[in-house]
Amino acid sequence: MSALLESLAQGFDGDAARRETLDAALRDGLPKPRSEAWKYTSLRALERRVFAPAQSSPVDATIVAAIDGPRIVFVNGVFDATLSSLDALPAGVTLQAGSVADPLDVGGPDRVFASLNAALARTGVVLHVAANAQVAVPLHLVFIGAAAAQDQAWHLRHAIEIGERASAALIEHHVASGAHSHLGNSLTTIRVARGASLTHVRVQDDAVGATLFARTDASLDADARYRRLDLELGGALSRHEFGCRLLGANAAVQSDGVLLGTGRRHIDTRLNIDHVAGDTRCDLTWRGLAADRSRAVLHGGILIRAGADGSNAALSSRNLLLSDNAEIDAQPVLEIHADEVQAAHGAAVGGLDPTALFYLRSRGLPEGDARRLLTTAFCRDVLAGLDAALRPAAESALDRALAMLERTA
Repeated sequence: MSALLESLAQGFDGDAARRETLDAALRDGLPKPRSEAWKYTSLRALERRVFAPAQSSPVDATIVAAIDGPRIVFVNGVFDATLSSLDALPAGVTLQAGSVADPLDVGGPDRVFASLNAALARTGVVLHVAANAQVAVPLHLVFIGAAAAQDQAWHLRHAIEIGERASAALIEHHVASGAHSHLGNSLTTIRVARGASLTHVRVQDDAVGATLFARTDASLDADARYRRLDLELGGALSRHEFGCRLLGANAAVQSDGVLLGTGRRHIDTRLNIDHVAGDTRCDLTWRGLAADRSRAVLHGGILIRAGADGSNAALSSRNLLLSDNAEIDAQPVLEIHADEVQAAHGAAVGGLDPTALFYLRSRGLPEGDARRLLTTAFCRDVLAGLDAALRPAAESALDRALAMLERTA
């Protein structure tokens, strides 16, 4: 058994069913290099690391001062009531920290972190929006990694349910309070009921030494709408598996994102969109930037099942290499088992346009400003159409990350 798994198992405190799940994960071990799902992400260095069970650490309250509106805050995986603001939730909204029922179908050697989560997670965000509720203010989910004397690991399991014909917006913040090298492992289930809509912005801007594993399983009923934006800006190793099942006719998901690699960080995002019902739609627009010796990976998988006639699926993955030593791997995968569908996917990897860069330099812009202008324009199209209440948080985080990219380039 690897040192990593042995140390994570030390945090077990559960019943026989959870023990069985944990034992199965320990037997499976970490994914092997030949695993197709992990072929671009090596865990060789991570498997030798040791983590202690998480304990909350004190943080300065100013870290959440700019987050207005209802918020729930976890520090090093522990719910922090003093930093949270849950006293004036909008009508029809229940937002709290609590236990979540065991997820289904998480086992297998390629899903060891989901299995560990099922065995070890004790709490997480529980959000329910009642049927017909129209929530005007964004709800904030805040996860803070705080400096501690030793590296810690935590496992959080979240459940989000949007009732029929309801609408809501979330901003999910992953931030750091001081330098740390902790490990966070989260599993989120999302259900958007018939005729409901959810907009979800996730800004991952954790410490440069952090390790993050996240899995999101979403299901959409008929006429449901789910728009999400993922900004992967921080951490040393981050992997997010986003799966979405379009279960009802006329359900639609829009998943956009930016992968920003700097230093030696490694980003791995896997999209798996499953068109189960007919007349469903997915739009996936992703942008990747890799500088220094970083590596970004995007797997864009779309499955249109038999009987899902009338489905419309599109994936765009455009990527910029900003260093000779950086690497970007784009994997568009389209599998169709139905007739009368519209489907398209494309992936491109290249550098900044030298003609555009020369034009801006010839107009008097310094090279750093010119490069930042081009990279900002390259990324900003994923923000198009974002609600006015959500856009500032996404823009400011992205602009800060791009400015730092230019300073370190």
